[in-house]
Amino acid sequence: MRIACVGGGPAGLYFALLMKLRDRGHDITVFERNSAGSTQGWGVTFGRDLLTELYRSDPESAQEIDQAAVSQFDQVVDIQGEQVLCPGGGGYGISRQRLLDILADRAKALGVHIEFDHEVMTSSQLPAADLIVACDGVHSRMRLEAGGFRSDVRLGGNKYVWLGTSKVFESFTYAFVRTDTGLIWAYGYGIGGGLSTFIVECSSEAWAGLGFGALSPQDGLSLLEKLFEHHLNGHPLLGQDPRGAGAGWLNFRTVTNRRWHAGNIVLAGDAAHTTHYTIGSGTTLAIEDAIALADNLQHHGEQKLALESYERQRKTALLGPQSDARFSARWFENISRYSGLEPYEFSALLHGRRSPLLPYLPPHLYYRLHQATEEVTLLGELRRRVGPKVKAIHSHRNPVQPGNGSAIAEHAKRWN
Repeated sequence: MRIACVGGGPAGLYFALLMKLRDRGHDITVFERNSAGSTQGWGVTFGRDLLTELYRSDPESAQEIDQAAVSQFDQVVDIQGEQVLCPGGGGYGISRQRLLDILADRAKALGVHIEFDHEVMTSSQLPAADLIVACDGVHSRMRLEAGGFRSDVRLGGNKYVWLGTSKVFESFTYAFVRTDTGLIWAYGYGIGGGLSTFIVECSSEAWAGLGFGALSPQDGLSLLEKLFEHHLNGHPLLGQDPRGAGAGWLNFRTVTNRRWHAGNIVLAGDAAHTTHYTIGSGTTLAIEDAIALADNLQHHGEQKLALESYERQRKTALLGPQSDARFSARWFENISRYSGLEPYEFSALLHGRRSPLLPYLPPHLYYRLHQATEEVTLLGELRRRVGPKVKAIHSHRNPVQPGNGSAIAEHAKRWN
């Protein structure tokens, strides 16, 4: 096959290398508008499941990614200096540039052609191809030109800016700061090389009240460094956008498409879908698109059938993440609803933000239900560990009353 991938992000590069692994006879070119070694964004996150899938699909590049990634097994919620530690998670962070370099080097070694500094404005600029993979991002020109995808793009209400810092966050950190115009918060996580990603978010009202729209990029960074002084420990923030006032701040665009293929053009990655960054799944879903597309093209003899199967599979797989993303974004857009909670309550609801029930219950009631669920879960774990002995605990020692989570925890410690 003659294949043109428009966009040299994770979806395009990984698809290209997978197709070459399956058949070295494919003629594949990736067209990337940026220069080699240049990308937007600082770092990305992924989980253990994706790493397992990478090893299954291409162990060579998976090992490099594994070695370059930074493990982040704990999360910290920091509210005005008061911290709540949330063990678990099992995620990884990696520099976006390092990830792209690994994938590009592997693709080139397999015989994929990569043309950097080559911006494709229209399909007429491409050589003749049996398949065009449009993985050119949220503002995909291929998607707009081809039409027929029945796209929907919705702007989020909050403002955010993607920054870096030399402060290395050992745990994934949610940092919240109160200002006169409302909360402003950041997501910090290590990406290797002595750097971390630092995404800052706030409501549009807080953004305007703090004056970011009138500040130069450097003045904006200086203000953010002051606001997050406690969390950065004197380390600077690093920006990428040298343009005028307010540069770099965006409203998140949620992209969906009713159709994912039209003629010989198929969508992948952010061109096909976006999920809010607060669930950390964008890169994972893009790479999963690439794997699914390559698998279907290999297993179906007819291209049309392969693209139809790919679309069905990926739409089904996205139902859960898209729901999670909607509720997660909604939680942060309505953060004032939760800002009066105690830190431990706020942290619990932050981690429960994907629940479809949460927006419809008073926060304190939801927290009490959350606590009750935690106690039932802990009791179940206790029963699993000690078996029949749990009856003796209930009957003859200290009967567990509703809400008495500390008693349950104490019994669990005794029997561990």
